[in-house]
Amino acid sequence: MSLNLNDKKAVVAEISAKVATAQTIIVAEYRGIQVGHLTQLRAKAREQGVYLRVLKNTLARRAVEGTAFADLASAMTGPLIYSISEDAVAAAKVLADFAKTNDKLVLKAGNYAGKTLDKAAVTALASIPSREVLLAQVVGMMQAPVAGFARGLAALAAQKEAVPA
Repeated sequence: MSLNLNDKKAVVAEISAKVATAQTIIVAEYRGIQVGHLTQLRAKAREQGVYLRVLKNTLARRAVEGTAFADLASAMTGPLIYSISEDAVAAAKVLADFAKTNDKLVLKAGNYAGKTLDKAAVTALASIPSREVLLAQVVGMMQAPVAGFARGLAALAAQKEAVPA
């Protein structure tokens, strides 16, 4: 069923609003994937805060026109599913993880911070740990010297208690 002009304008406005706040857009070809598998993919995307939608390519091109993602328009051909996220790696991670278990989902291209990414770059972006994991690692690195110093003081105190005066 085709959309009338007002519906198309509404879709372009909705996608433009998502693109305005996005850091990453990843596109993948979904030809041959069963509906149940797509439903699982959408559920995973919602959990990660990723906007996932199948769009007409012409409407998607209009939505990214004049934005940092405009270079991605050349990759918008064929049956595509669009993954848009405010988190830098979430969009790539959701699609790449799903593509590992379902060979019919083919990562095609992406755009991060105004730079166009090919399939290899999208996979590399997906391999980066999430923001929460990176923050935990930074806190762990900041805490390590203090914890080591405290353990050293505790060992020194235990040693002095063990040695008779």
